[in-house]
Amino acid sequence: MAGTKLNPSSSEPEAVMNATKQNTKDANVNSCPKAARRMGSLGSDHGPRVQVEFYVNENTFKERLKLFFIKNQRSSLRIRIFNFSLKVLTCLLYILRVLLDDPMEGIGCWGCAKKNYLNTSSTDVIDWGSIFWVNRTLWLWGIQVTVALISFLETMLLTYLSYKGNIWEQIFRVTFILEMINTVPFIITIFWPPLRNLFIPVFLNCWLAKHVLENMINDLHRAIQRTQSAMFNQVLILICTLLCLVFTGTCGIQHLERAGGNLSLFKSLYFCIVTFSTVGYGDVTPRIWLSQLLVVIMICVALVVLPLQFEELVYLWMERQKSGGNYSRHRAQTEKHVVLCVSSLKIDLLMDFLNEFYAHPRLQDYYVVILCPTEMDLQVRRVLQIPLWSQRVIYLQGSALKDQDLMRAKMDDAEACFILSSRNEVDRTAADHQTILRAWAVKDFAPNCPLYVQILKPENKFHVKFADHVVCEEEFKYAMLALNCICPSTSTLITLLVHTSRGQEGQQSPEQWQRMYGRCSGNEVYHIKLGDSKFFGEYEGKSFTYASFHAHKKYGVCLIGAKREDNKSILLNPGPRYIMVSSDTCFYINITKEENSAFIFKEEEKQKRKGLSSEGIFGGASRLPVHSIIASMGTVAMDLQNTECRSSSGATLTLPSENGAGSRRPSIGPVLEIADTTVILPCDLLSDQSEDEANPSDDDSLPAPEYVKGYPPNSPYIGSSPTLCHLLPVKAPFCCLRLDKGCRHNSFEDAKAYGFKNKLIIVSVETAGNGLYNFIVPLRAYYRPRKELNPIVLLLDNPPENHFLEAICCFPMVYFMVGCIDNLDNLLQCGIIYADNLVVVDKESTMSAEEDYMADAKTIVNVQTMFRLFPSLSIITELTHPSNMRFMQFRAKDCYSLALSKLEKKEREKGSNLAFMFRLPFAAGRVFSISMLDTLLYQSFVKDYMIPIARLLLGLDTTPGSGYLCAMKVTEDDLWIRTYGRLFQKLCSSSAEIPIGIYRTESHMFSTSESQISINVEDGEDAKDVKDPWAGKSHRNSTSSDQSEHPLLRRKSRQWARRLSRKGNRQTSKTDEKINQQRQELYHRSERQELSELVKNRMQHLGLPTIGYEDVANLTASDVMNRVNLGYLQDEMSDHQNTLSYILINPPPDTRLELNDIVYLIRSDPLANVQNGSHSQKSSSFRLFPSNEAARSETQL
Repeated sequence: MAGTKLNPSSSEPEAVMNATKQNTKDANVNSCPKAARRMGSLGSDHGPRVQVEFYVNENTFKERLKLFFIKNQRSSLRIRIFNFSLKVLTCLLYILRVLLDDPMEGIGCWGCAKKNYLNTSSTDVIDWGSIFWVNRTLWLWGIQVTVALISFLETMLLTYLSYKGNIWEQIFRVTFILEMINTVPFIITIFWPPLRNLFIPVFLNCWLAKHVLENMINDLHRAIQRTQSAMFNQVLILICTLLCLVFTGTCGIQHLERAGGNLSLFKSLYFCIVTFSTVGYGDVTPRIWLSQLLVVIMICVALVVLPLQFEELVYLWMERQKSGGNYSRHRAQTEKHVVLCVSSLKIDLLMDFLNEFYAHPRLQDYYVVILCPTEMDLQVRRVLQIPLWSQRVIYLQGSALKDQDLMRAKMDDAEACFILSSRNEVDRTAADHQTILRAWAVKDFAPNCPLYVQILKPENKFHVKFADHVVCEEEFKYAMLALNCICPSTSTLITLLVHTSRGQEGQQSPEQWQRMYGRCSGNEVYHIKLGDSKFFGEYEGKSFTYASFHAHKKYGVCLIGAKREDNKSILLNPGPRYIMVSSDTCFYINITKEENSAFIFKEEEKQKRKGLSSEGIFGGASRLPVHSIIASMGTVAMDLQNTECRSSSGATLTLPSENGAGSRRPSIGPVLEIADTTVILPCDLLSDQSEDEANPSDDDSLPAPEYVKGYPPNSPYIGSSPTLCHLLPVKAPFCCLRLDKGCRHNSFEDAKAYGFKNKLIIVSVETAGNGLYNFIVPLRAYYRPRKELNPIVLLLDNPPENHFLEAICCFPMVYFMVGCIDNLDNLLQCGIIYADNLVVVDKESTMSAEEDYMADAKTIVNVQTMFRLFPSLSIITELTHPSNMRFMQFRAKDCYSLALSKLEKKEREKGSNLAFMFRLPFAAGRVFSISMLDTLLYQSFVKDYMIPIARLLLGLDTTPGSGYLCAMKVTEDDLWIRTYGRLFQKLCSSSAEIPIGIYRTESHMFSTSESQISINVEDGEDAKDVKDPWAGKSHRNSTSSDQSEHPLLRRKSRQWARRLSRKGNRQTSKTDEKINQQRQELYHRSERQELSELVKNRMQHLGLPTIGYEDVANLTASDVMNRVNLGYLQDEMSDHQNTLSYILINPPPDTRLELNDIVYLIRSDPLANVQNGSHSQKSSSFRLFPSNEAARSETQL
């Protein structure tokens, strides 16, 4: 508080005034002319000058005393500690006086004759002398008087300093009255010696000590700048209140009983404890009415005071349960903990975090402190009461923007802080703003704490670039959805890689595919230094491709990337020209990390005796050995076969001739230790003019489009990684981007008019956000062959903004249309009948629903409708909640789905983090939830390389020299390779590509009890009615949801009708026969035909040609099975046959290849090959399998 003084007051010493005048005169004399002129410009030149003195506090004696005794925190604390010591000392002196006092010696005033009052036998007559007078020695009296005098002076001084104009308010305070009762009588005895033996209730100073203690705790908190919990203060006050009640009752009863039973101090204490505890033995009781009255008064006071104290304590306890209290400072210094900051905590998010975080063995001793501004949910409270989590998870209600709450969470001592955005908010930009403020607050409070931040919108990512790890949800979401269109089930592949799994899911299932799929899902990405590795240490000085192939052949691990010690960039499949050194960090996919593996080497005695054959392990009838990988308690024992180095001449494969001819199938070349530029044919995509010339357009009337390769000139947000893409030579006008409306540049109004050669990719989005840019870039990347570029149609609920159109107008074959997926006309106008993939992105407006899991209701029903209308269409759907994926492509009486649901429950009971992995839509990559990628951020705490590797795989980042993810399809001409291990060698030797997994589609027989009965009845009684077996299958599977019951009912109804017709009149007219025939045709009309007619009628109404619409009823058996093998169509031609697709990540080398398998590849960077290769290699074409020149275009996707 600052005070201003214009003139010295009269109360000040005259020296001060003289000094002021002298200073003023000196200032006027010594002022420079320039300063005088400056002052003159501001005021009068001839007016008197006044010196102004500023004080930090009031410059009076009272204010200085108030500053010392009250305002200053440290001095006030010291004074209160001294005052508390005085009060405790007076209580101790009172106890000492009681112990030294002997009533048998007589009682009286100071200097008077002593009289013994203890001989009265009547309890009705009170001896007042023994109550008023006590024995007090001179030295004890002197100490008590000194203490009383100090206390009196201090009380009067504090009363004066705190006086604010109302003297009666100060006098009638309880503390002031008690001070006067305990101090004034002692001061009087100084001037009147006979009163020195007068009884004074000094024991009442315990209440003053309690009051001083409360104030002292408050000053202590202010002095050390730390706030203890209100719970601690209230408990302390309650304990002090109980002690004061017991001490007051003990001393009062003991003194009053001097006139009665003469109780000792200990017996009085015993009586008070027994009385206040409501035990009441009755062996010690007060005898005179005064002490009995005191007991009544004390009980009444206790009944009033204690309930109030307990009520306050219970209220604070309940509030503490809501807020969570504090994380102990001692625990923070001795134990490790991480902090999870969220705006609202849901049970799914909590369990995903806990399961993934504690899945790593190194994190078992960590504590998780949850800082959330909302009250704990009931489900969350129940989970946190489970002993597994109650000892390791601490919930604190508070805000990350408050330093007090960050201090409660001990953020400065935390090992990491995870800040997650609320994706259930309708306004996702506002949710990002809250996340950004939390990140800033944590960085300001604890600069050294590692930050792991989740952002929803990509345009907000640069605000938190200071964080150690950042995951942008929309970037990853759209990139995965885009790759799903060209590399099937990429979303499932990435999800399985970033989840921690034991690889034990589905091992008890009778289904072979579930066991293989569950086993391979345990593969994750690990890292190790080359010099410390047994997997890769022997390949120092050799090429990356050589190390990857031989490590997979020998150990079953898949080496996918490397990083130099002096370079922070991770390179995926840097190619055969990359030479491994001991300081390199290797990144590999395996069931577990090398540190948890035990190696068991076995030598094959037969090979020792016979020697190594010229055919090698791939020659003749030999097969790759099955690698026995036994997982037990996090340790893998690998049975390693003899894998000695063979000469290059003996590593090729010679196959028998076909039909006795002398022609040879192509053999598999060796993988060289050092790259040979004459063997490796780079995939040069920068100069693919020869490709265009060799494959002329089928329609010569349409000119071939001209594209250029370059970097997109306009990025919609800051922080997007530059990617070399196929671009238009000139930006397209905004009017030409509208698919359904013509303009002055072209008159096309539907997808058919454009005459696209490739199938469309349609994306249904609510709003064209900046994240949608990451959907287009991977599909237009420079390494995608020009002839395989699919047109992209953006079906938007809301018109796009100009800045977004400016960003996409440079890409070829990218169009937009305003419409929604629940409108059949919009779907037909955007060309859905010419599309192979439809991507349905979850709408932001539906994410916030009254019931959480109902947020996906509209999306699921719309997708189910499109699944019925266009069964040949591959629909890729994004959901908010992963648990809702069981409703995708829902069929009410599908017993196989019911069995998968039971399997999911069993896996969840076993503690699996991937219980939903066996759902057919997820396994096939048809459904995806962005919440599955939350584990990517959690894993980054242990594996800091997971986010860069995921971004490289998805094409979000392009590092020079790093490869990219692509896929190839296994055709009939490629089945001679037979096994995955041989395919690995073939790819490494011919094109330096690294396979990482297989996407397999199988035809599966789903047999149910209803369908078996239907088959038996049809075959036994009325098989002759089915003239066309394929049409019969189509009819059975094209019925409504109760399709397994209708065939049986229809057969029985026909049989019953025929039996009645045999008994009745067999003569019918021609009119009746015609009517019956029409009825039969309508009766046999399937749901598929009705939907087909509906679509055709809408197309005719819109003026669209119906030639391109393929009805399932008109498809041939080969057409349907081709779509089934591609995974695009659930086989509706049979009730018992369906298709399922799943992923095998890093399968064993002896895994048999099957027809239509799609192999995931990491292809080396074409730019690196072009820069390092010769000009002759630039003009050469890339061939995957030399044996199949004609099928080259079908080999790659």
